Amino acid sequence: MSSEQNQQNKQLVWEFWQRLEAAGSNQAAAVAFDYVSDDVAWHGPDPINELSGIDAFVTDYWQPLLHSFPDLERQSHIFMGGRSSGRIDGSNDGRMWVAGTGLFNARFTNDYLTIPANNEAVSIRWCEFCRVDDEKIVESFFLLDIVDLMQQAGFQVLPPSRGIDGQYPPPRARDGIMLEAQDEQVSAYTLDHIRRFIFDALNSYDQSKLKSMGIADYFHPDVRWYGPGGIGACLSLKEFEDNHQRHWLHAYPDRLVQDLDALIAEGPYSGGPGWAGVKATHTGDYLDAPATNKPVEFNGLDFWKLENDRYIENWVFVDMVHLFRQFGIDLFERLARQKDTKAN
Repeated sequence: MSSEQNQQNKQLVWEFWQRLEAAGSNQAAAVAFDYVSDDVAWHGPDPINELSGIDAFVTDYWQPLLHSFPDLERQSHIFMGGRSSGRIDGSNDGRMWVAGTGLFNARFTNDYLTIPANNEAVSIRWCEFCRVDDEKIVESFFLLDIVDLMQQAGFQVLPPSRGIDGQYPPPRARDGIMLEAQDEQVSAYTLDHIRRFIFDALNSYDQSKLKSMGIADYFHPDVRWYGPGGIGACLSLKEFEDNHQRHWLHAYPDRLVQDLDALIAEGPYSGGPGWAGVKATHTGDYLDAPATNKPVEFNGLDFWKLENDRYIENWVFVDMVHLFRQFGIDLFERLARQKDTKAN
C-alpha cells in the first residue's frame, strides 16, 4: 500500500505543478483549491518565510513570482516521493512526501523582492518538498536561490564564490524524474545509507580534522556538489574540501544535524528539508562576516544521488539570506546600497 500511495501522491503533485504553471495568475487559486489543503503550511525563503492557507500561498508567493517572471516555465531535474524517516532515533512518523528540484526559466520582466528586473532570461533554482495527506498537499518546504538570482541580475551581495557560479544541472544520468514506481528494496537501502551519512558521519566531526567526519567514505572522489549562490559548485571531493567544507567547519565547528522535517528516498535518490535542520555556533569568520559567537540555525534542502555506495552528485540549498540575517547582516540592504550606487 505504501508504494501505491506514493505513486498516487506523486501523480497529485506532478499534476498540480503542471496545472498551476498552465493556469496563469488569475486561475491559480482555483487550481490550488483542487490540490492544496485550505490550511496548508508553507515554509519558504527569507524574506517571504512562513505562509498559512491557500490565499496566502497564491497572493504572497505564486502571483508575485508570475508578475516578475510572466513567461515562467518549470524545468524539473529530480522528482521523487516516499515515507519520511527524518528523526535521529530512527522512528518513522509515517508522513508521506513528494519532492522535486530544478529551474524556473523565464525573462526577468518586473522587480522581484526588490531585486531589479533586467529584462533578460534567467534560470532560478527551486526546490520543494510537499507533504501529502488524504489527497491534499498539507505542508510544503520551498526554497529559491535568492542570492544566485541577485547575481544573475548583476548584484554581488556576497564575496566572489570559492566554487563555480551558475552550476545547477540535472543528474548526469538523466534518471531523476521518477514518475514510475521504483524498486522498494533499493529505496530502503538508499534511505538507510543517507541516514548513516547525515546522522552518523556528518555529526562525527571532532572540530579538528576534516577526515574525522568521514566524508571520503561516502563521497566519490569525483563527486559533483552543486552549492547555492555565494558558495558555488565543487566538482570533486578535493574541491568540496578546499572550497567549502574547510571554511564551513572553520565558521561552525560544533555544527550538528538535527531531526529533519523530512528525509525520503526513492530508487538511488534521497532528499530532505530541514528548517533549523542544522544548528551551530558562529565562532569563525565566514564569507566576510566576522564571528558573532552566537547560535545560528540553517534552513536548507538537499538531494543526493547514490551509485556503488558513494554519493556522486549532491544538489544543495541553503537559505543564505536567513543565515546572514542571524549575523546581523541584511543582504537586501546590501542590494539596496548597490542599486543606489548604480543609479548615481
